[in-house]
Amino acid sequence: MSGRGRPPPRPWVWTRCVWLALWPALASAHLVTTGLGPFYDGISHFFLSLDDVLPVLAMAVLGGLQGAAGGRRVLFALPAAWAMASVAGLMVGGPDITAVTPALSAIVLGLLVATDRRLSSAMLLGLAVALGLLHGWMNGAAIAAANRGTLALLGIACSTFVAVAIAAGAVVASRAPWMRVAARVAGSWIAAVGLLLLGWSLRG
Repeated sequence: MSGRGRPPPRPWVWTRCVWLALWPALASAHLVTTGLGPFYDGISHFFLSLDDVLPVLAMAVLGGLQGAAGGRRVLFALPAAWAMASVAGLMVGGPDITAVTPALSAIVLGLLVATDRRLSSAMLLGLAVALGLLHGWMNGAAIAAANRGTLALLGIACSTFVAVAIAAGAVVASRAPWMRVAARVAGSWIAAVGLLLLGWSLRG
């Protein structure tokens, strides 16, 4: 049956759908409870937190744009730094890092992806380690406040590794020129959403 006669969806419908999809991550700054245990709580916390997912995806795409070697550097450096910093945050706890920091991470990394900047190996590695240390510390402090323990940290670290592996691998494996353009467009969108998160955090 042909859908040629159906009217196209109105713009407000798409806007509402996107807002509902983003709302759980914007509304919850604490560890998500799934009922399946701390490990799965950590996994769900990562994938439902825009302030974690966006910078990680941007860093993974940035590494993939630098080639296979760059993707491997990000793949191993980012989760390792994230895991070490999260353990430190779990043991030490606060002080709490300002809420605008994750948004700034997404903006900076998204712009680097959008402009397709060619980075040195040391700079790429430094960005990956800095991102892992910063966000890992925040996750560890949040888990300490929620009294969830190291299994939640393990879930977050595994999620970070998987997300980087998929995103960076997809960029490295893409051969068509339009795929590189698509990756740069994705970076611009990450930067744009980072701006929205920055406004949201300043509003709070």
